Amino acid sequence: MNKYKLLTPGPLTTTETVKEAMLTDHCTWDDDYKAITQSIRKKLIKIANVSEENYTAVLLQGSGTYGVESVLTSSVGSGKVLLITNGAYGKRMVQICEYAGISYLEYNVEYAEIPSSEMVEEILNSNGDITHIAMVHCETTSGILNNIESIAYTAKAYNKTFIVDAMSSFGGFEIPVEESGIDFLISSANKCIQGVPGFTFVIAKRDSLEKTKGNCHSLSLDLYAQFEEMEKDGKWRFTSPTHTVLAFAKALDELEEEGGVKAREKRYTENNHRLTENMQALGFKTYVAREYQSPIITSFLYPENKNFDFKEMYDYIKENGYAIYPGKVTDIDTFRIGNIGEIYLEDIERITEIFKNFLALKNTGGNIR
Repeated sequence: MNKYKLLTPGPLTTTETVKEAMLTDHCTWDDDYKAITQSIRKKLIKIANVSEENYTAVLLQGSGTYGVESVLTSSVGSGKVLLITNGAYGKRMVQICEYAGISYLEYNVEYAEIPSSEMVEEILNSNGDITHIAMVHCETTSGILNNIESIAYTAKAYNKTFIVDAMSSFGGFEIPVEESGIDFLISSANKCIQGVPGFTFVIAKRDSLEKTKGNCHSLSLDLYAQFEEMEKDGKWRFTSPTHTVLAFAKALDELEEEGGVKAREKRYTENNHRLTENMQALGFKTYVAREYQSPIITSFLYPENKNFDFKEMYDYIKENGYAIYPGKVTDIDTFRIGNIGEIYLEDIERITEIFKNFLALKNTGGNIR
């Protein structure tokens, strides 16, 4: 199998040293391994810029969706959650609530638009039974970056529990978690920290977490039960993804070596700006307006050329060393290019050259293969 780099929002391209960290086998009951878990929890609290007195980190087996489902099913209880959606991952929260029988109200906006805090306030004034608000920070459906600070302010003003799916943003740029009063922030090992898939984690306000005790109707997704066990000595309740945990510990070290979140945000942003400029120079238009665009992944509209075939382009790009993402916007034809992970400006220049060559071959009728 040919090697290629991932221009995706996660799983993403990792360093060789992160991969090598998985070559060691660990017992889940071993004190050394449990110490690694506790170290990870402390480092996540540091990255989130929150105090250990007020916040804690809980790790859970599974994908990011497991973490979102754990928080929703553990925290809402007999309350009602306002789900703010402008993409597929906001819609996934709707699915979770429907499956779990959680009472919810959806505030939906177009994929290329950001939600309005004024509208949230209007909804809260008209629906006094709402107890929680949940939304996605970076919607990788489109690449849009939602303004969570304004919604957080409204949530606190109305004394609502605020839940943020920060799957594709945490570790990639600074989020004012404690300052904004976020109660639960969810992310995943294989995103901006640049680890590999296998577990999700929740940065939880301690007093909000305490209120979840006994709420969850799922054994494995019970956030408080996981926290209670892990808080003792770092032991996971059920078999943990040991190799993924070791890779994540190494990825955390490498984030620090790079200069922390600010340095990583700078690299991601430079990648994104160069990518956008280069693609626009080739005639591709972005789906999301520049002021709402995240530095994580960008959606590009299909070119007007009627002979354009995404699969043909995807295969050509993959043969030349990279993998991109198909579009996820439902009503418009798009494709997506991520620029997080072990990706640098030289990769952006290389992928630009590949696109340029592909377009030249298409225009001249040359052989794509």
